[in-house]
Amino acid sequence: MNPVPTPDQIAAARQALAAADPTLARAHAHTPVFEWRARPGGYEGLFRMIVEQQVSVASAAAIWARTVAGLGGVVTPQAVLALDIEGLRALGLSRPKASYGREIALAQVEGRIDLTHMAALSDEDAIAALTAIKGVGRWTAETYLMFCENRLDVFPGADIALQEAMRWADGVEARPNEKQAYVRAEIWRPHRAVAAHLLWGWYGGVRRGEIAL
Repeated sequence: MNPVPTPDQIAAARQALAAADPTLARAHAHTPVFEWRARPGGYEGLFRMIVEQQVSVASAAAIWARTVAGLGGVVTPQAVLALDIEGLRALGLSRPKASYGREIALAQVEGRIDLTHMAALSDEDAIAALTAIKGVGRWTAETYLMFCENRLDVFPGADIALQEAMRWADGVEARPNEKQAYVRAEIWRPHRAVAAHLLWGWYGGVRRGEIAL
């Protein structure tokens, strides 16, 4: 796992992004200092990302707390595989999420992926390894690498909030689709993950009424 970017590293990347892309300079000028969204990695980190998808923050926290307690306080592939689908569902997981949790656990124990030593893989190879697991899509893989592996040049182009913030930055009527978002983000290399954090911060501030669009 890479170290969490320092405030100075993030600030330098923001300056470089604003200089490289004038349309991003407005987001940079209006978005306060932010911290990196670092999260625990490994099997637990990936499983938690799956569990928390498509539910509210409060619901995600409650379901995860029940899951951790039901697994004896330690989330490991072995603990998850000790329960069948119905046992995991009893902890509050949906059937698909219970199934995906077991699929990721099987991939880890069978050696199809090593979530504790992903740093040896390039970004694209890591994404390919993650998305080979049933239930792990590209958005999940990219955000896992960003938040749990602290990778600085991944960009989840399918993220709707990012697409909307990109639309604001470019002053266009239609937000980019996933393919267009990836192409648009090329100019932000090698700081695309910082650009994503910046756009998320800008988007959240506007939605909360803290930043004028």
